[in-house]
Amino acid sequence: MRGANCRHGAFGAGLVAVVLALSGCGASALEQTEVPTFPTSAETSAAAVAGPDDGVLPDDCARILAVGDLEALLGLPLGSVAQRTTIGVAEPSVGRTERVACVYTGTAGGPARGRTLLNINASAYTDADAAGKQWRVNAEAEDGGRRELPIGSASAVLVERRGEAVLMVVHEVSNLTLVLPGQPLPGGRAPADVLVDLALRVLPAVSTVGGTSSAGTTTEPPGTVS
Repeated sequence: MRGANCRHGAFGAGLVAVVLALSGCGASALEQTEVPTFPTSAETSAAAVAGPDDGVLPDDCARILAVGDLEALLGLPLGSVAQRTTIGVAEPSVGRTERVACVYTGTAGGPARGRTLLNINASAYTDADAAGKQWRVNAEAEDGGRRELPIGSASAVLVERRGEAVLMVVHEVSNLTLVLPGQPLPGGRAPADVLVDLALRVLPAVSTVGGTSSAGTTTEPPGTVS
């Protein structure tokens, strides 16, 4: 896992154009991710096992997508979104070396009142071939209408079904899944527009190698493939 310094990489040049191209699109889909809760002692132990940020992914969702950025995109008041990080395990059978799951929910006192607002699953693989193969497997396993989208040099599949939207992205050795449950969006924006905007913010954080460690995370049981 890695720290806060990020670079946009090869996909940066085409990102703004993609947002404009998708301004009229709608979407809906959800990749279910089990996010267990562990006591503080287990969290501390898990962070020690995870070690320093020496891979592709940050080990703290605050460095993948800050809650303030999500609040701004969803038109929510500051301090009304909470975030939880779950560190995954390697899955050699599919070439997965890292996994981080992020859940963003509305705080009890905010307008969203405990509702899930966004799920992010980020994974890194041994090489681009492994990342691309697993991305395709995951995308084909989703129910609902789908279409492929380019996001600069990254490839993405948008899957739609009632009340949910998911954007599944592959770039270099990283896979990224963004799940947006049905909810009111500011300015009448389509879910697809918001998902692409989110992807533009998150991709630089999960596509390069960097720096420092972080605590306060939990672990997931083996066997979850993303």
